Amino acid sequence: MAALKYAGMDDTDSEDELPPGWEERSTKDGWVYYANHEEMKTQWEHPKTGKKKRCAGDLPYGWEQETDDKGQIFYVDHINKRKTYFDPRQAFTIEDVQVKPKRYDGNTAALDVLQGHDLSDKVIIITGGNSGIGFETARSFALHGAHVILACRNKARSSKAVNRILEEWHKARVEAMTLDLASLRSVREFAEAFKAKKLPLHILVCNAAVCTQPWRLTEDGLESTFQICHLGHFYLVQLLQNVLRRSAPARVVVLSSESHRFTDLVDSCGKVDLSLLSPPQKEYWSMLAYNRAKLCNILFSNELHRRLSPHGVTSNAVHPGNMMYTSIHRSWWLMTFLFNLARPFTKSMLDSILVARARWLLSRETVNGRAQGLRTA
Repeated sequence: MAALKYAGMDDTDSEDELPPGWEERSTKDGWVYYANHEEMKTQWEHPKTGKKKRCAGDLPYGWEQETDDKGQIFYVDHINKRKTYFDPRQAFTIEDVQVKPKRYDGNTAALDVLQGHDLSDKVIIITGGNSGIGFETARSFALHGAHVILACRNKARSSKAVNRILEEWHKARVEAMTLDLASLRSVREFAEAFKAKKLPLHILVCNAAVCTQPWRLTEDGLESTFQICHLGHFYLVQLLQNVLRRSAPARVVVLSSESHRFTDLVDSCGKVDLSLLSPPQKEYWSMLAYNRAKLCNILFSNELHRRLSPHGVTSNAVHPGNMMYTSIHRSWWLMTFLFNLARPFTKSMLDSILVARARWLLSRETVNGRAQGLRTA
């Protein structure tokens, strides 16, 4: 303010009032600029407030915009038979507010990220959506209006997850369908059942995974960690690829992990050793098998994006974060012990749900209160 006083710009009653020698004008498309007649220059920012403005709406009835011989815009009021170089819309200007991107941190829940988004026209499939990160993702999408399908192996657990969401909002469009990624037959049956619904598919979240599993072969003769974490999802995307393309813009989200960095898939010649993807029991280490599958997730997602993005389908591989506690480690006591040691320093899924639920209910109560007030008025 001292600088404004020194420049002689503080001698007006209103903050928006122009100092002597300045004039407010507007461009043909309604943007306001300011002319300094003393220094013979123009600028977009108000000389006192530093804000940008633009004219809102159309010209008033009976007004017309024209250009004189010098190229300067003027306005004709045909009703009162007068003309002026002052844009009549400048009496109703609005500030050019630049919305800063939101910043998220360890206390941010999924509902915070989706705040303000209307997903009522979206159909979303989430594998492993009955617990952990998958459930929180499914719940948040459903509470924002999306039609969410939980693709899960355990029918009882997935039905319970559906009921938990419906308890929060009885109008949520959420359902469960059986999908066992350890069975290519089950993946095929799920895809056929979904196609029979004649629904579009806007988002496919490949979330389900296992970690630190003991060695076992699936009914397809493949090592289970590799098939559940990667191959089952790979097959699912291939079967639903045409639905995604017809539903464009659509996207595939593959949950990978930072642990993809600690792998040995590349041999001494720089080629991928495919025999390591489904190793025999004597060469199996559960954590390494998980890391290999997570690397495959990223390679697959990148190639899928290259092939389908020209058709309006994007693909991204994401790391869900190290600070979220889940039960993915439940098959190995050592990993469970280590996770429990770290748990006080991690973000709690339950706490996130409770905080987000409180915020969501508070916002609904506020809206309902306003609506009740309007009805009373």
